[in-house]
Amino acid sequence: MRPEIYVGTPAALVARLADDFRAEAERATARRGFFAVALPGGSVAVHGFSALAALPLHWDQLHFFWVDERAVPPSDPESNYGVAQTEWFDPARVPMQSIHRMSADSPDLASAAVAYGKELTRVLGRPARLDFVLLGVGHDGHVASLFPGHPALSDERQLVVPVVDAPKAPARRLTLTLPVLAGAERVVVLAMGESKAGAIQESIERPDSSLPVALMLQRAKRSLVLLDEAAASLMDGR
Repeated sequence: MRPEIYVGTPAALVARLADDFRAEAERATARRGFFAVALPGGSVAVHGFSALAALPLHWDQLHFFWVDERAVPPSDPESNYGVAQTEWFDPARVPMQSIHRMSADSPDLASAAVAYGKELTRVLGRPARLDFVLLGVGHDGHVASLFPGHPALSDERQLVVPVVDAPKAPARRLTLTLPVLAGAERVVVLAMGESKAGAIQESIERPDSSLPVALMLQRAKRSLVLLDEAAASLMDGR
């Protein structure tokens, strides 16, 4: 299904994200008693998490997972968990029982992937359906740690897979798979900057695109793409 597209200033994008997050939280908690989200790191976390932390939500009704994580300890600046802790969980006083850290710093990535899959099903049941997936996008069109042409992108069986040869450092990671990410009730992609424009144009305008972000949007049942003017600059009609 074609995504909803919103183009605006960085501040407007963050405001729209916050509004959407709050609405989806209310919808999910009314339906199932909790709100299960999967978070990214990177620029999305830096730009958006402080605004989301300020929302007047009952944090004990949320379950936080991650779309992917690098094989670094939580104290490392590259840690997706670490930035969420600093920008969101500590300021909002999110209870620890709401946080489900992805242990990509485990020496055995394969076992860590299996364990995180079990945690997803323990909390969410079967099928393990998330309510809200928030994603950034790389200049190459990757989302989470699903890179173009990588075998992890085509895994349809597992919930979580290890990546030991990511084309950008650090090479070792854990990632949710495409079926889990695209199967969420709501998928939101936030992209800012001219370097993302080519991937965004292809993913929106080419139905045959095999870019990870395109595959995500093709499969998601309700998706929202938030773009600044630079990221939207190559799209038709702009």
